[in-house]
Amino acid sequence: MRIDHVSYAAGPEGLQATAQRLAAQLEVTPHDGGVHPRFGTRNVILPLADERYVEVVEVLDHPASDKAPFGQAVRARSAAGGGWMAWVVAVDDLAPVEERLGRPSVEGHRHTPEGVQLRWRQIGVKNVIDHGNRPFFVRWESDVEHHPSRLAASATRLTGLTIGGDFPEVREWLGLTGEPEGSFESEIEFGFLEDDDCPCLVEVSFETPQGPSTI
Repeated sequence: MRIDHVSYAAGPEGLQATAQRLAAQLEVTPHDGGVHPRFGTRNVILPLADERYVEVVEVLDHPASDKAPFGQAVRARSAAGGGWMAWVVAVDDLAPVEERLGRPSVEGHRHTPEGVQLRWRQIGVKNVIDHGNRPFFVRWESDVEHHPSRLAASATRLTGLTIGGDFPEVREWLGLTGEPEGSFESEIEFGFLEDDDCPCLVEVSFETPQGPSTI
């Protein structure tokens, strides 16, 4: 189990302008990610080091975006002005998560401009709408060389997450109850704000070639 990517919902300026702004802050090159046909969204990828990436995403004017939890989450966050929407954890086996949450994972896919058909399964997205401090979970089914972080080499690293809400609740959501603190992603610094009014992903920290950057 490891942090795979973080999702940022486009603001009023739109997908491309939002992605360009973030890419400049992070000193990375943005790449068109393509459309999520099942979710009614599309994204731009900002590759990072350590097999991670930032996903900048916007909702499409498509019926799927009204039905799919991911589309609903993107629409809600963009309507609130855009910003960090979710952090995403990759696992090798979704069965324990499915058992813990009491529902099956769903398929996701998108066809990239490079001609690659990316496939994965995910679970927990519907919780992101009201609890962005909790991650959702993915299991990649595509070959590792097609992981979005491989679109370009990057020297920028994700170094920290600041999360609002209840810390024990987040650990329970991750299935870490009973595990020692610091047993998950020890190289990532987690900050917690005890704010019940904002159970969300507040900010993300990075180390860029020019120094630290927090968005």
